[in-house]
This record gives sequence, structure tokens and C-alpha cells, in this order.
Amino acid sequence: MNMKEMQSTLEAVLFAAGEPIELSRLAQALEVDELLLSQLLENLAAKYDEENAGICLLRLDDQYQLCSRREYADAVRKVLEVKRNAPLSQAAFEVLAIVAYNQPVTKAFIEQIRGVDCSAVLATLTQKQLIEERGRLDLPGRPLIYGTTPNFLRCFCISSLDELPALPEKDSQALPQGEESSQRETENSEKNEKNENDFAQTVDET
Repeated sequence: MNMKEMQSTLEAVLFAAGEPIELSRLAQALEVDELLLSQLLENLAAKYDEENAGICLLRLDDQYQLCSRREYADAVRKVLEVKRNAPLSQAAFEVLAIVAYNQPVTKAFIEQIRGVDCSAVLATLTQKQLIEERGRLDLPGRPLIYGTTPNFLRCFCISSLDELPALPEKDSQALPQGEESSQRETENSEKNEKNENDFAQTVDET
């Protein structure tokens, strides 16, 4: 199978799948090494961009998916009679930001930062497939841990978590232990607030 045939096969597999597929699975299906497959995927993505095609190839960490372009979303929604999802609440954005920047995290960790019960918000974000359960901690009670999903990356138009807005860095001066602990708590609180504001701004811009 030559390069053009492999690219066509890759396109057919991604189209038929309709969901993100791991690079390793694609390489196994086409019986090629992952380095060559990565090049094929880059070529396919470039082809769609050059042709200004109605579809594009998304990279979501180590997974790939064919999707319609954002600018055609309204037309697609009308034809398929898909309703717009209800926008996320401020509380949902806050929880999502905490999970995104600190994952994997437990419900208790999130509630410790926010100071309120987050059960309903976690259920909503899980239902929307923005976060998912990642197993349980080996601790008393075996608490669930949560992390973001490929759908989270797709919704916020990023390829990996490395593209999230950077958190601010602050220089800490030498302080007595009590004052240092107090300063650390204050900085953590400010960092979480900045985290959430940056995250919400990113969502508004997309």
C-alpha cells in the first residue's frame, strides 16, 4: 500500500469511527509505525486546511477525530435538528477549571477549594462528557478521582492540556513558618481565582 492509499484508508477509518481514536490503534490497523502515521495525519490535516474543506482533523492528546468545522456548526445543527446545549454555569466553570489544572482530583479536593458541595456540578460535567471518572484512590473510602476528557479538549479548541492558559508564578520570600503558611494559603486562593477567570475568558473567546 503506497502513501496515498494509506492516507485514504486512514481517512475512511476516521470517518467511519465518528469518535476520537488513539494513535496506537490507528497504527495497528494500518500496520505502520506511529512515526509514519503521525506524518500521514499531519498531511491529511494540511490537505483539509488547504482546500478549506468542511471537515477538519483534530488532535486530542494522543487521539484523532474528524469533525465538521466550527464555522459550519449552525448549518449542521439545523439539518440534524440538534439543540444548542445549555451554557455552563459559573459554578460549573469553576469546578471544570479546578479539575483541568489539578487532575486527577477527588470530589473532596474540589469542595475544599470551593467551600461548597459539588455533587450536582460534577454530575452535570460528567453528563456533558467534559470530565470522567479515572478510578479510585487507594485510601479509606476509596474516593473517586476525576479528569478531563477528549471532548473537553475538542470543546475548548485545544489539542492538549499544555495549551491551557499558564498559571501566574510568584516569588516567595523567606518568612517565619506561620507567616509562610498563611502566605501560601493566600497565594493558592489567588491562584485558583486567577485560574478560574483565565479559564472562563478562554471559553468566552472560543
